[in-house]
Amino acid sequence: MSSVAPRHLALLVGITLIWGLNLVVSKHGVAECPPILFTLLRFATLAAILAPFLKIHRGQMSPLIVAAVLSGGLNFALMFVGLSLAKNVSSVAIAGQLGVPFTTLLSVALLGEVVRWRRWSGVALSFAGILVMGFDPQLLQNGASVGFVIAAAFVGALGVIAVKRLQGIKPLELQAWFAWISLPLLATLSFLIERPTWQTLSSISYIGWLAMAYTALAASLVGHTAFYYLVQRYPVTSVAPLTNLSPVFSVVFAVLILHDQLSARLAVGGAITLL
Repeated sequence: MSSVAPRHLALLVGITLIWGLNLVVSKHGVAECPPILFTLLRFATLAAILAPFLKIHRGQMSPLIVAAVLSGGLNFALMFVGLSLAKNVSSVAIAGQLGVPFTTLLSVALLGEVVRWRRWSGVALSFAGILVMGFDPQLLQNGASVGFVIAAAFVGALGVIAVKRLQGIKPLELQAWFAWISLPLLATLSFLIERPTWQTLSSISYIGWLAMAYTALAASLVGHTAFYYLVQRYPVTSVAPLTNLSPVFSVVFAVLILHDQLSARLAVGGAITLL
């Protein structure tokens, strides 16, 4: 089945709404907490909640570990480092959508999925909107941030392909393994790079902890579990392009909540992407 059913389309729009708000909420979190440590706390929360869903899948544990590293700790560590360096959330949201063409190209090259002219047209139109927004000076001024976010987008795209190769693993089981496998990687990176102390944790306000809770429970537990369910059900090239709605929501929330400046280029590009 290549076309997305209406109820699943509505679910995907809801997922992109959650993810759109997640960037704004996470910006508050990484402002108070080192980004890799913030990522570690996110996955530690998921690991505790989803421990009952851990189940050994014989013959698939090696590819599952690869998928967990790519879609889990490494992807989000890069994203949150980029977010912590960003002057505005809009630039992060826009750069992150390079994951869509990355995923589409990788699915064709590695999974042999067929993309016909109608879907290519939709991808091209949505990516055109991203390009219009991408040349806005606000984006170009965030070079280091954009570099980390683009790296996260590519790693995340590889992760989606890795997830697609797995068979018979339920979405909550995926999330459980992603969390537990990510913990040692993130703990090592945070210890080596950020050197956190107990004072680091004690200095986080309740807003920072709420931000961490949202990114763990809403963005990951709800959003990513539902997304992996759709990835397992549909071709990647049917699902990935629709996530272009996420930066539109992020830009809107960034303007309303963080008071990011919305230029004419960002507005026009967002409208093209939404179309």
